[in-house]
Amino acid sequence: MNNTNKTYPGINQKVSLAHFDETEKEIIRKISSEWYVTNGGGEIVLSTTSRYKYFLVKPTENYKELFNIELEIIVIFSNYSMFETRTLDSVSAVEKKYQSLRLEKLCFVLISNDNNIVHRINELVKQDQESQIVVPFSYSELIGNADPYFVRNRFKNHFYSRDLFAFESPLKKDLYFFGRNDLVLKLVNRHRSNENTALFGLRKTGKTSVIFGIKRVLESLGEYSVFIDCQNPSLHKRNWNNVLWYILHELKNQIYSDLNLPNENLFTELNASLLFEEYLNITYKYLGNKSILLIFDEIENITFNTSPSEHWTTRLDFIFLWQSLRTIFQKNKNIFSYCIVGTNPNAIETSQIQGKPNPIFNQIYFEYIPNFDVPQTREMVRKLGRIMGLQFDESIYSKLTDDFGGHPFLIRHVCSLINKISDQTRPVRVDKMLYEKAKSNFHEENSSYVEMILGVLKDFYPYEFDMLKYIAIEDMTTFRQLAELSSEFTNHLIGYKIIDKSNNNYYFKIDAIKDYLLAKHKYEKALESPQERFIEISERRNDIEIKLRKIVRTILQANFGKSDATINYLNILGEPRKSKYYGISFNELFDPNICEVYFEDIRKSIIKYYELFKNIFGSNKEDFDFKMKQINKYRSDAHAKEISKEEMDMFRHSATFIQNKIKEFE
Repeated sequence: MNNTNKTYPGINQKVSLAHFDETEKEIIRKISSEWYVTNGGGEIVLSTTSRYKYFLVKPTENYKELFNIELEIIVIFSNYSMFETRTLDSVSAVEKKYQSLRLEKLCFVLISNDNNIVHRINELVKQDQESQIVVPFSYSELIGNADPYFVRNRFKNHFYSRDLFAFESPLKKDLYFFGRNDLVLKLVNRHRSNENTALFGLRKTGKTSVIFGIKRVLESLGEYSVFIDCQNPSLHKRNWNNVLWYILHELKNQIYSDLNLPNENLFTELNASLLFEEYLNITYKYLGNKSILLIFDEIENITFNTSPSEHWTTRLDFIFLWQSLRTIFQKNKNIFSYCIVGTNPNAIETSQIQGKPNPIFNQIYFEYIPNFDVPQTREMVRKLGRIMGLQFDESIYSKLTDDFGGHPFLIRHVCSLINKISDQTRPVRVDKMLYEKAKSNFHEENSSYVEMILGVLKDFYPYEFDMLKYIAIEDMTTFRQLAELSSEFTNHLIGYKIIDKSNNNYYFKIDAIKDYLLAKHKYEKALESPQERFIEISERRNDIEIKLRKIVRTILQANFGKSDATINYLNILGEPRKSKYYGISFNELFDPNICEVYFEDIRKSIIKYYELFKNIFGSNKEDFDFKMKQINKYRSDAHAKEISKEEMDMFRHSATFIQNKIKEFE
């Protein structure tokens, strides 16, 4: 019953249940004790052996509060003793019968005659992270069930148990695809206008998810695309002429299985372009004169300077491939277009390659994949969060967007962390305090995500990576020196939406990246004053001493046992400390609050028993000893003299080596 915009349990008077059998009617009455049945539905026939009945329900106030759902939910009856995945196709068939804004797409209820249905659905969800939330019941457990909380608890188990933010792979379906629809339609329309395009962005910005979005839209329009993964060694290990055959091979696999593809050996350097054009025309006619979009993902793998295969980096394969594709494109209007997807637009911004003109230099419209604005962040976070029992305060959407620069991958993962640290009793309000706690934990524990995002820059575009590093450590002099080498460097970083520029000043738009770089490279900052140098020396030396003390204690005890380790260590300390500390425990010997423990003691211990430590610090004992002495030589508490730049460089080199070895060990 519906009154004053509130929804109460029951069955709408206009609903007919005549097409349901008595068992199904009893189950519907059970469901209607907690939900409002709005529509009697009907029957979905998928095949002669697959028939399913359904009805629609609307959440009552309790369910609205618990799960933040307002729209109607589909309830499917599967009267088969064994569940099969094709049952899920019935949900799509029902969705097509109703207006898209009427039904809740993220979840549905499945009532099955398979008594093992809960287990089977749980296993299915493990295999498909993009699956809808399915709330499963068996016929037998609903019939005659007197537990008033049974249905509600089943909903809780299947809503709150999944972390919908923790997606790692590109999204292949529409269900959890947010914020990119305008971009997808823009790229689709450029293809339909017979224009080539390119899309660039750092790792984990959603480029591949956009590609799948393009493919879905074209498929819905009855048009065609071919996805070409340039990261596949089967592609980049081939020479340019064989790549043309490989593209046709993928075309055959993806859209034209009957294509009678010639032997790859015929695709010689002389004939490859001619054969590619011939078979592309054959396919075009077979498809009813519909243009084909060729999507090249991870283009760096077949690009000069960045490909893992030498013939793309040192020879002219890149030039010959794109000469062929561009020539065929210009000659055969409306047969195909191509979309290049990668990290960096260097492939289309470089005018000369080994002294030869780049055939696609300034020939392709390109853009960077945009980051989310606040409304897009809100749409994604609110929609996924409400299903998981997370109710975000409105102010959190702005904070997420600002703190993580609208980067959807980082936003999702900090929300995943919010889910992990939240109270298990749902729903949970996500306020400023909970958000700040999650953000702090994210910066401490999830630097690997930022490292993954920046990996391509660090590996293939070191100037751009260094520029980010220099902004983070506020070394703007070195940053501007690099910026003067090429305006493209700063243009790329601004295009990635990592940094921005205001009044000739550059600043980070993604604080998570700034914090990561600052923590990683803070000891590379130019130090102007002696005081700054003394502070760094003291900080790093103390950090090294504390950690080495623990390592020495652990290794000596593990190899000698506490008794012998105590004797050996006291011998290193020598008199008078040997006598002074005789009789105290081995662990107390390393406690600076109890014993005098010096940096030099730690160095001598490691050198004395270097065979035990060489797997940590390397086989070169003399080099390790030299670096330890350098670190101790410039200890800031002495203040004996000013530290020169050369001496500071030597200290930094030694300290970085030791700290990296400690970090590897830890």
